[in-house]
Amino acid sequence: MGHDVSLQVGAGTMGLYIAEPGTDARGAVIVLQEAFGVNAHIRDICGRFADHGYLAVAPHLFHRSGDPELGYDDMQEVMPFIMQLQADEVEADVNATLDHLATLGLPAERVAAVGFCMGGSISFVAACFWRLGAAVTFYGGGIAQSRFGFPPLFDIAPTLQTPWLGLFGDLDASIPTNEVDGLATAVAQASPETDVVRYPEANHGFHCDARSSYHEASAKDAWQRTLTFLDQHIT
Repeated sequence: MGHDVSLQVGAGTMGLYIAEPGTDARGAVIVLQEAFGVNAHIRDICGRFADHGYLAVAPHLFHRSGDPELGYDDMQEVMPFIMQLQADEVEADVNATLDHLATLGLPAERVAAVGFCMGGSISFVAACFWRLGAAVTFYGGGIAQSRFGFPPLFDIAPTLQTPWLGLFGDLDASIPTNEVDGLATAVAQASPETDVVRYPEANHGFHCDARSSYHEASAKDAWQRTLTFLDQHIT
């Protein structure tokens, strides 16, 4: 079972969900939430990384707006919380998480950022802003458009400092395949290792087994690719 701790971020505090491995951690994974909060699915993802030997942590990115857990079926309820996110505040949240991991003997090069949906966009930004061990994006948008005040992912792709894996579904109308292909071309020009995988039968949210868009075959392949990528780069 995981537990929460509180981290100081600016003038406030942020919850950090933590799932610990049963042995010495091989590294750490920052799990960056979907737009629905640090809910049962995100906690389960943390547990799965912990079962694989990583210390997994999920920062509560909605801590400034009540830290809710939101349902998957009502985007009108979700959108106000997404709209309140600001780039400088998200950057501060990730930085506080990295600082906390460093106090546990896990410096940035032994940390991966793995994000889903809006968290997938943030994991890419983190891979540009910090030199991490690895980063993985599951269907993160904002490739050609600004999100939360961050530049479009396409624009910052040349600054990528971290090995990065992108996982996208071809049926995802919110992230057109031409944008995914453009991002793949852009990140290939950066120095770190990069890879982009497209799943022809997958829609947005295909990895979340609590959503109607869950696609089991794509989810299982993407999860195994994620573990392999992290194991290759986190030492």
